[in-house]
Amino acid sequence: MISDNLSPAEALVLLKEGNQRFVQNQRLTPNLMDQVRETASGQNPFAAILGCIDSRAVPELIFDQGIGSLFTIRVAGNVIDEDVLASLEYACTVSGTRLILVKGHTRCGAVQSACQNVAVEGNLKQLMDKLKPCVDAAAQKMGGYADGDDFRDEVSHINVEQSVAQILAGSPILRKLSDRGEIAVVGALYDVRTGKVSFFE
Repeated sequence: MISDNLSPAEALVLLKEGNQRFVQNQRLTPNLMDQVRETASGQNPFAAILGCIDSRAVPELIFDQGIGSLFTIRVAGNVIDEDVLASLEYACTVSGTRLILVKGHTRCGAVQSACQNVAVEGNLKQLMDKLKPCVDAAAQKMGGYADGDDFRDEVSHINVEQSVAQILAGSPILRKLSDRGEIAVVGALYDVRTGKVSFFE
């Protein structure tokens, strides 16, 4: 298990190194059943990843991490709500996680639906409503609305940045830990075409 003495910066390095191994197809091949036995009595994840439910963007794989290394929270469009904030607070205050990474990705289906203003009902409408301000912000930045990967990826980028801001604004607990340097809250974008994660720092 990874040491609980890591700094937020060291935790971020572990994610960067893991993604580099993934991209280079040099992933570590630990014995997963050994990890099951090692973590049976407890866990000590060094990072919490908020990501999309997209089947191509599995955090444990793209960061080359094993069982017990990461908390993962996955919701379409990696949007923020009270349960997400509570989960992140649990990770950092109860389990001592040092890094929160908000990871969006390119070619996001939820973002595409928001960009195309797809008619939805029920709870899905509430989720789309959370993404629409990002669509408007991208249009303002890029000089208008567009229907293409570049525009949608810009929406995803803005969505990650806004989610980072919402975490710090929505949780005084996490804000205090961040201000003290005890945790870091970082954004990133995963490219589904290359496997590479670009970190916003």
